Amino acid sequence: MGTNAALPAAMAVLDAINSGDFSALPDAVTADFVDHGSPFPLPPGPEGYANTLGFVHHQLKVRYTLDEVIETPDRIVIRAKAHGEGVARFHGPEAAGRPYEMVTIHVYRTEGDRLAEHWGVRDEVGAMRQMGVIPPPQPPA
Repeated sequence: MGTNAALPAAMAVLDAINSGDFSALPDAVTADFVDHGSPFPLPPGPEGYANTLGFVHHQLKVRYTLDEVIETPDRIVIRAKAHGEGVARFHGPEAAGRPYEMVTIHVYRTEGDRLAEHWGVRDEVGAMRQMGVIPPPQPPA
């Protein structure tokens, strides 16, 4: 058993992104939950987080595979790979339909058995390179 009572909540968030079913969020996050990694400002709490995750699932078509979980008494860190497909509206027309894999790290601050805050780190540059939107770096001459 882990050291953090909110681990099931963190796993519920990953499941929600992958499935598109956000009904577990009210039990997984605090009423004043803040997603510092959101691509756009939203109200705090489960409803705001559901909007962010809905965008990730439905618009960006991201699905995650779990690589590692690190727990402390008040933090959960998840290292996961995001698997997606380029969307012209967000990545540019040349990326449309092109698959990518993006390394991500998610840090959650927890309160009891719920998630209270989220910070996300994503290798968006690597994903854009995979989709052909930006060229790979060239070795020095």
